[in-house]
Amino acid sequence: MLIRVEIPIDAPGIDALLKRAFKGDKEAELVRELREDGQLTLGLVATDDEGQVVGYVAFSPVTVEGEELQWVGLAPLAVDEAWRGQGIGRQLVYEGLDSLNEFGYAAVVALGDPAFYNHLGFEPAARYGLHCRWPGAEAAFQVHRLADDALNGVSGRVEYHTHFNRF
Repeated sequence: MLIRVEIPIDAPGIDALLKRAFKGDKEAELVRELREDGQLTLGLVATDDEGQVVGYVAFSPVTVEGEELQWVGLAPLAVDEAWRGQGIGRQLVYEGLDSLNEFGYAAVVALGDPAFYNHLGFEPAARYGLHCRWPGAEAAFQVHRLADDALNGVSGRVEYHTHFNRF
């Protein structure tokens, strides 16, 4: 298995994986739209020995109270069902965090299973007065600081790109 930055030839495999993993088209459409609009900060794939996409993670810009703070949102994250339980999701997230840190990003937010994200160094965003637009998501909304001072004096509503608003 290889984890690397996505390239254009990966798009059909990413699309197919997202449709399988999420049992529908929404996430695949979301990633396509983000990519087409230049709003995909980073996309990483995990490929098998034949080069087939078996895992994917995307990061895209977010704002806090309308301010651009060099923060990104992690979404979606998917691993092919046959490959789950091998740590691929964790590896994709770690690779993404390392790359984003090297690129100078300050923080990453994610909406997902707190147990999974806490093991990766994420913390409840509500602890810092941060929230997202989706009601009832407080427990699942997480933040990971990449810069030591990323959360200093920052609070309020975190907004993903408008493409996310249909969820």
